[in-house]
Amino acid sequence: MAAGRLTAWLSRSSGLGRGGMIGGRVTLALDPLALRRLGRERTVVLVTGTNGKTTTSLMLTRALETLAEVAANSDGANMPDGVLAALTARPGAPYAVLEVDETYVPWVADQVRPAVLVLLNLSRDQLDRVGEVRAVERELRAAIAGLTGTVVVANCDDVLVTSAASAAAKAVWVSAGPRWTGDSTACPRCEGRVETRERHWECGCGLTRPEPGWTLDGDLVRTPGGRQVDLDLRLPGEVNRANAALALAAAHRLGVPPHTAAARLRTITDIGGRYRTIRRSRHSVRLMLAKNPAGWVETLRVLDEDTPVVVAVNAQEADGRDLSWLWDVHFERLRGRQVVVTGQRGADLSVRLRYAEVAHWAEPDPVTAIDALPPGAVELVANYTAFRELVGRLPGG
Repeated sequence: MAAGRLTAWLSRSSGLGRGGMIGGRVTLALDPLALRRLGRERTVVLVTGTNGKTTTSLMLTRALETLAEVAANSDGANMPDGVLAALTARPGAPYAVLEVDETYVPWVADQVRPAVLVLLNLSRDQLDRVGEVRAVERELRAAIAGLTGTVVVANCDDVLVTSAASAAAKAVWVSAGPRWTGDSTACPRCEGRVETRERHWECGCGLTRPEPGWTLDGDLVRTPGGRQVDLDLRLPGEVNRANAALALAAAHRLGVPPHTAAARLRTITDIGGRYRTIRRSRHSVRLMLAKNPAGWVETLRVLDEDTPVVVAVNAQEADGRDLSWLWDVHFERLRGRQVVVTGQRGADLSVRLRYAEVAHWAEPDPVTAIDALPPGAVELVANYTAFRELVGRLPGG
């Protein structure tokens, strides 16, 4: 642990990184059982899914802080190195809320044996980084079957999530709405057609939507006791209300009353810089992060219709090198807007926008792209590494 902390400090002080990953990597190299040791005698919550992990984890952290100190990887470092670094940073915290990349859940869960696992959603992501989404569902299902002491809080409106969570010894079902249906037309168990009627869905093999104990209805969440909780979030979009519904259910399981948890959620105004609005010279820039098709769909829904948009795309290791996902995003929604394309793979994005008949121009540097627009508001949407670079460069980001 001391070696990991020292390495993390050296990384931060030398400007090479934030230290969250390399510190955990060093600790694990010196003690492969470090995660198991540090997770012992804590109440651990794991949060996973294709989208919403960082947001939901922060919501849960804020709620559980009403009970005691919480260890959390709030910087989004969600692989084993980052998870370990979060536990190392607060060795005495009785609670831990850890977002975990879905491909690493089986190993991390086996080490820390979580009290609660929150399963948000499953949809296609970069194939070279994550793999095929149905293979991810099968691995999660097998891992959950072995977590006999874990309560799984799951979105029953997501077919793949329901398939995985149905293996749990104890499941808490939340109706958070179907956010992405492109991967839910065929059953993950038998490949048969999934029939959908309003929010209900079922397959002939017997896989069907469970009856939810918690239901999101607009800005209200109905609890198992029939009470209603008004979310009134300061974060935009339906997807954040869905994240909040799952966070309330998980926090309630750990002893935080829903109204208390909701009050804590209202204090959140941005997630690691996301949704924050900053001033740069003549511009007011709102920062948005989108990393995969489902995330881009939700982000495009909350963009202001009359505001110019700067779109930045990289393809570094953390983003995934494969950019085929660009063709799954309905960029046609950007037609009629002032659009600037930037980032390391701006040329690939430009080709996609041409097919979408979206008028745009290219500027290699994202900050220069902002400065080239007329004075006023700007929506800036970037994928993972492009977003992190921009947050570091823009004042107040």
